[in-house]
Amino acid sequence: MTYGMVIDLKKCVGCHACHVRCKAENGTPPGVTRAKVLSENVGAYPDVKRSIVPMLCMQCNMPACVAQCPTGATKKDDDGIVSINLEECIGCKACIAACPYEARYFIEGEEGYFGAELNPYETSAYVEARVGAVDKCDFCKGNGRLERGEVPACVDTCVVGARTFGEIDDLMELVESRGGYQLFPEKGTDPSVWYLPAE
Repeated sequence: MTYGMVIDLKKCVGCHACHVRCKAENGTPPGVTRAKVLSENVGAYPDVKRSIVPMLCMQCNMPACVAQCPTGATKKDDDGIVSINLEECIGCKACIAACPYEARYFIEGEEGYFGAELNPYETSAYVEARVGAVDKCDFCKGNGRLERGEVPACVDTCVVGARTFGEIDDLMELVESRGGYQLFPEKGTDPSVWYLPAE
């Protein structure tokens, strides 16, 4: 099985629920998120529209980050998910520079949201091994959701049902029926995250 995701830009309202749920589910420190929502105004008054694009690791079939990792810490797993072995990651940031989707983050240290001390939630959520390593979305494989038969947290929490997760071959009918596309196809990474057009 190779996992993939489809994001329907016609349904997405830019509420950031995916972003917030991802941070809570994965305990990422301040300034670090595995999922983000980009938005910008397009056009000129009075015909302005809001363009919204949720972003995450694209779980590429030809991941540039894997080729650039000097230790082999970043790997493409059999299920199609690009994973990071935090014990092997030396924090060189080569993978960050290689990713055309800006989907990777370096964890500088354990900084709390409310002062220098970590609160009890942060203490239980933060993984100490992350400090000095790179982090990214893994479709919630690392936190056990996939193993428990659950969908990624961002899919589960999307109030408008804009995200569909599953076997990539099963998703292609939806992609083809709506004229779905991958971001930056010219990069040659062949992402496993597809977008359905807003219009």
